[in-house]
Amino acid sequence: MDMTPWQLKIVLASFQTLKERSAFYAKKFEGIDLRDVKTIEDFRKLPFTDKGDLREAYPLGLAAVPEDQIVRIHSSSGTTGTPVIIPYTKKDVEDWAIQFARCYEYAGVTPRDRVQITPGYGLWTAGIGFQAGAERLGAMAVPLGPGNTDKQLQMMMDMKSTVLCATSSYALLLAEEIEKRGIRDKICLRKGIIGSERWGDKMRARIANELGVELYDIYGLTEVYGPGIGINCRADSAMHIWSDYVYLEIVDPKTGEPVPDGQTGEIVLTTLQKEGAPLVRFRTHDLSRIVPGPCECGSPHPRIDIITGRTDDMVKVKGVNMFPAQIEEVIAFTDGTSSEYQVMIDHMMGHDIMTVFFETEATGEDREAVERNLEAIFKAKIGMTPVAKGVPVGDLPRSEKKTRRIFDNRY
Repeated sequence: MDMTPWQLKIVLASFQTLKERSAFYAKKFEGIDLRDVKTIEDFRKLPFTDKGDLREAYPLGLAAVPEDQIVRIHSSSGTTGTPVIIPYTKKDVEDWAIQFARCYEYAGVTPRDRVQITPGYGLWTAGIGFQAGAERLGAMAVPLGPGNTDKQLQMMMDMKSTVLCATSSYALLLAEEIEKRGIRDKICLRKGIIGSERWGDKMRARIANELGVELYDIYGLTEVYGPGIGINCRADSAMHIWSDYVYLEIVDPKTGEPVPDGQTGEIVLTTLQKEGAPLVRFRTHDLSRIVPGPCECGSPHPRIDIITGRTDDMVKVKGVNMFPAQIEEVIAFTDGTSSEYQVMIDHMMGHDIMTVFFETEATGEDREAVERNLEAIFKAKIGMTPVAKGVPVGDLPRSEKKTRRIFDNRY
């Protein structure tokens, strides 16, 4: 994934004044003269920026503009430490809306659509991003925000919403409620724009079939505008990343070296037009790969595969490293399982024990057969044997936000 001449020109122009504009990067690149960066090879020698660096800048140390040019802030959740505050200028807000409107267009959303927005508002970037993009496109925003499933479904019917914006967990919860209440014939949805968490093929199929919609993966993160910096198109499941706003690298998580196109690695992003809090070589910890070659849709923007996990999602059990994506692959490959699962990892009597709970419609001896089959497939594909436990469909928890699936109780 080479940097285009246009991208390089933008980056080098920004570097001429970056340290003067940003106290954060003046410290980050202390001892480095950014004006000496002339080529992509020079660029790749620059140190990465990590979320830990951003936390140290709390609250407004990331600002690269005078305070009177900051019109809004957003923030990460801060659930694992000091939150990251991202300042936005007027241009940043407008650019984000432009990118989000483009996402809707790639998904086939039109000004005639009614877009029901279920992600949260406030410091989190999601809800307001979905709304700004819909308004920029000219579609009708139905901004309910999270929760209150009864009201969500009532408004979905009354407003004849045609597009659902949600996490995959909440989309599944709504799909199950629609089926349970027998109101499928009163629902007018035709598109689902899903983001914020990874989801497996079985979950994707259930949501699409039960809601009767085309599904699209939207990509983004709080540190880089928010959701809306990329989405898959109607021609392919890979996600186009807006190369006029971000430069994309895929690197080896351990060495930091670029990997060949088509090989899985960690996504690293550099903003090209962001004013309030520009980012240089930001390690997202998201794992994906460049999808080589042109897309059938004719878009000039590069594509990445669906996010397979995060570098910090990995768990190690009995000496075997594994990611949620691998567990989901086993679930998908095992006949008789539904999409939902939960993993418990415990340490008892000197041994690690991993239990995989999964939903199934099978009962009795049939359920036991599915359990043994899943254990065998898990061993063959991942390299260790868990304890598989089937439970009735609907028994595992559902969430209005993100669903936590792996619980490591050893620490």
